[in-house]
Amino acid sequence: MGCACGTSKGGTVSGCKNNGACGTGGCNKMNVFDWLSNMDMPVQDKFPVVEVRFKNGRKDFYRNTDKLLLTTGDAIIVESTTGHHLGHVSLQGELVRLQMQKKKVANDDEIKKIYRLATQKDLEKHEEVKKRDLPTLYRTREIIRQLNLSMKLSDVEYQADNTKATFFYSAEDRVDFRELIKILAAEFKVRVEMRQISLRQEAGRLGGIGVCGRELCCSTWLSDFKNVATSAARYQNLSLNPSKLSGQCGRLKCCLNYELETYMEALKDIPEVETPLLTEQGEARLQKTDIFRRIMWFGYKEENTWYPLNIDRVNEILSLNKAGKKPATLQANEVEAKVPVTKLNSDLENLDKKYQNKKKKKRNNKNRNRDRKNPPQQNQNQNRNPQQRNPKGPNPR
Repeated sequence: MGCACGTSKGGTVSGCKNNGACGTGGCNKMNVFDWLSNMDMPVQDKFPVVEVRFKNGRKDFYRNTDKLLLTTGDAIIVESTTGHHLGHVSLQGELVRLQMQKKKVANDDEIKKIYRLATQKDLEKHEEVKKRDLPTLYRTREIIRQLNLSMKLSDVEYQADNTKATFFYSAEDRVDFRELIKILAAEFKVRVEMRQISLRQEAGRLGGIGVCGRELCCSTWLSDFKNVATSAARYQNLSLNPSKLSGQCGRLKCCLNYELETYMEALKDIPEVETPLLTEQGEARLQKTDIFRRIMWFGYKEENTWYPLNIDRVNEILSLNKAGKKPATLQANEVEAKVPVTKLNSDLENLDKKYQNKKKKKRNNKNRNRDRKNPPQQNQNQNRNPQQRNPKGPNPR
């Protein structure tokens, strides 16, 4: 990785030695790993164009006409439209040719040239010029507020020779800043260039930490900003919450596109359930889809329980519904024959009958024994003599 904090005499990158926290704020912006650096390349046929990095990761291509011996991270003086500027070498060799093809930059005479390596005096002057960036930024924002211009100024970059200043801004609509340019040129005594950038480019220039805990992709390595649609979140079963899906730029996060192709490939075999599944228990609606485990969760409207079904079972139920049939449940097509409650309780009923019969027998035996001890009154009267039967005496004849 190239470091903007200078190089040692041996040509190796020295770095700022700030224990991982860059002291200049530019060592980790848009670094490129030169995987051809350890290979023996032909010196005579070396690609003459060099990639140079400026403030906040801005890069451009310059031609090494004098065949200077450069090392990644070297501070160099390059040609500018009005004067010269100071930048740092970020990439050289055959990888620069690939970068130019990727960014569709033609290798023609429009590519400006490299003057020389920066001296200590150039570095000191550049540091003094950089001190004007923040005061100019704050003052320009006040002027924009006074002129009621609908634009957001994000950064100011002074040229190393202190003759030109570039103002980076973002706006939703076209802005008439002719009056603003006159005021800025008169107040700061420099040539003024207004450059409009997108909100994603603005976040890349300012930098920051994302919700993942790492530096923003747009400020460290991402240079091509592709369109991000809300359908990317739907395919990945993400909650459509703008506060969670938006990045620091206010737009949808670029990382939503990173795994989209993998999800799209996995979704090919998963059926689209647009209507509820019809069963004899009711309508089961899709609640959740586990794309990589190929499991779909359904739930009935009256219940809070979700039932997991594999893709084959979902396709089977869809085919049954299409044919006008309804499975018994989500898990099975037929309801299991339920055993009647009377059969389940037959043993208990038999025991109850058994004990009831025993109780009846005991009662009958008790009644018999009581009848034996105490015979009926009629039998006793039959055993008496006739006089005892009729105490009044014999009937008169």
